[in-house]
Amino acid sequence: MTEFWKEHSRGATVEEMMLDSQARELTKQELPEILSMLPCLAGSRVLELGAGIGRFTSHLLTKAGHVTAVDFMESFVERNRQDNGHHSNATFIQADVTKLEIPENSIDFVFSNWLLMYLSNEELNSFIQKALGWLRPGGFLFFRESCNHRSGDSKRDFNPTCYRTEAEYSQVVSSIQLEEPEGGQMFGFDIVFKKKVEAYVEMKNNPNQICWLLEKVPRSSSTQNGFSTFQQFLDNQQYTNRGILRYEKMFGAGYVSTGGHSTTKEFVDLLNLKPGQKVLDVGCGIGGGDFYMAKTFGVEVLGLDLSDNMVEIAMERAIKEKLPSVQFEVADATRRSFPEGSFDVIYSRDTILHIDDKLALFKRFHSWLKPGGKLLISDYCCGEKPWTPVFEAYVKQRGYVLHTPSQYGKFLEEAGFCNVLPEDRTAQFIKVIKTELQRAEAIKDEFIQEFSEEDYFAIVNGWREKLGRSNSGDQRWGLFYATRD
Repeated sequence: MTEFWKEHSRGATVEEMMLDSQARELTKQELPEILSMLPCLAGSRVLELGAGIGRFTSHLLTKAGHVTAVDFMESFVERNRQDNGHHSNATFIQADVTKLEIPENSIDFVFSNWLLMYLSNEELNSFIQKALGWLRPGGFLFFRESCNHRSGDSKRDFNPTCYRTEAEYSQVVSSIQLEEPEGGQMFGFDIVFKKKVEAYVEMKNNPNQICWLLEKVPRSSSTQNGFSTFQQFLDNQQYTNRGILRYEKMFGAGYVSTGGHSTTKEFVDLLNLKPGQKVLDVGCGIGGGDFYMAKTFGVEVLGLDLSDNMVEIAMERAIKEKLPSVQFEVADATRRSFPEGSFDVIYSRDTILHIDDKLALFKRFHSWLKPGGKLLISDYCCGEKPWTPVFEAYVKQRGYVLHTPSQYGKFLEEAGFCNVLPEDRTAQFIKVIKTELQRAEAIKDEFIQEFSEEDYFAIVNGWREKLGRSNSGDQRWGLFYATRD
C-alpha cells in the first residue's frame, strides 16, 4: 500500500487523493454535506485520520479547539501543512494509524474518511478498540467508507482487502467494548446515525458511500435481553428481516404498524401537508407512509429508524419507487441532531414507546420544527396502575416505557408545544385489530405458504393478546397532535 500511494501521491492533488477525475466537482457537493453531519465541535479536540492534503482539515480547524491531522504519506502531510499550518490550533503528524499512540480519554471527536477500507479485519478491530480508548466518554467517532464498491473512477483504486458491506462495519463497531482501567467501567459505541452520501448518489449513481456517527457510552451489565445495544435487540429479536416481512404481509405493502394504509391516510390528512414541505418521520419502518406523503402531497421526507433491517428494506423499496424526495437513515432520534427549524412536520407511528426519556425527545422535536410546525404521533400507552402481572411481563419483555394518554400530552406541553390534543384512540385500536384478524383469516393459506403456520399464529395470537390487554384497560393507544408556537 505504501508503494502504491508513493507512486500516486507525487502531485498531492485532490484528483490523486480521491482517485477520481471528478474530484473537484464532487468536493463542491460532498464536503458541505459531510460537514453538516458532524456534531458541534466548538472547543473540541479533534483527531483527523487519513487527512490527506487537508480537504476537511481546513474546515475542521475553523470549528474545533484543536485538530491533529494524521496521514501516512509525507507529500500529503506537507501539502496539508502548507495550506493549513498558519492555524495556531493545528498539529500535523506523518504516521501509520495502526501504530498511532494517543493518550486515553484525550479526544472529543475522531474523524476518518476513506481509511478503514485499507485495513485488514484484524487491523480494523484493533483500530476501533483504540479509538474507543482515545475518546472521552460522550465523545464521537465519525467514519465514511466505500461499501461493496470502489470510491473513485480510477483503475488504480487500491484495496488490499475486500470492500466490506455496511453490515460488516456495523457489526464490528457494535461488538467492540473496552473496560476503563480506573473503576472498571465498560464502554462501547452506540449509533447516532448511518447514512449514504447523497452527492455520490446524484453525481455518480453510487449509493455505496456510507457515513457512520457513533458515540462512546457506558455499557451496563444488565443488557437488553442479552444484547449489548438496543439496536441489536431490535434487529435480532423484534424486527428480524423475516419478522418485518410477515408484519408487512398482514398490514399491507410498505406498512408494519397498526392499520397500515388506512390509519396512515387518516392521520396524515390531519396535517394538511403542502408541496415542498419537509417532513421528519421518526420510526419510519419500511417507508410506506413516507412514500404515501411524498407521492400524494409533494413533500420531502426524511425517515429515521434505529433498526438497520427496517432501513435496508425501506431503501430497497425507495429504488423501486423512484422518489428522490424520500430519504432514509439508520439513526437514534435521542442522539441525532438537526439545526433548529429544520422541518415543517414531525410524524411518528408507534415508535416512541421504546424511548425512556420522552420529555427530552419532545424538546428535541420542538427545536427541530419551524415556528408553526406540526407534530403528529400515534403510540402505545397504558392505563392507570396497578397493571395486571401479564401486562407487566409484556412491557418488560418488549422493553417498552409507557404512560397514560393524558401524561403523554403533559410531556408535550412541558416540552413547549401548544395546541396539544391528546386523544385516547383505544376503541379505534380494538376495531382495527379485529379487522386485521378478519383479513388474516382470509389470507391464512397464502400466508402459511409464504411463511409458516408458526409465523401465522405468532401474529394472530399476538393480536388476540393485544385485544385482551386493551379490553382490560391495561393497554391504550394514543393519538397526539401539537404545534410549535
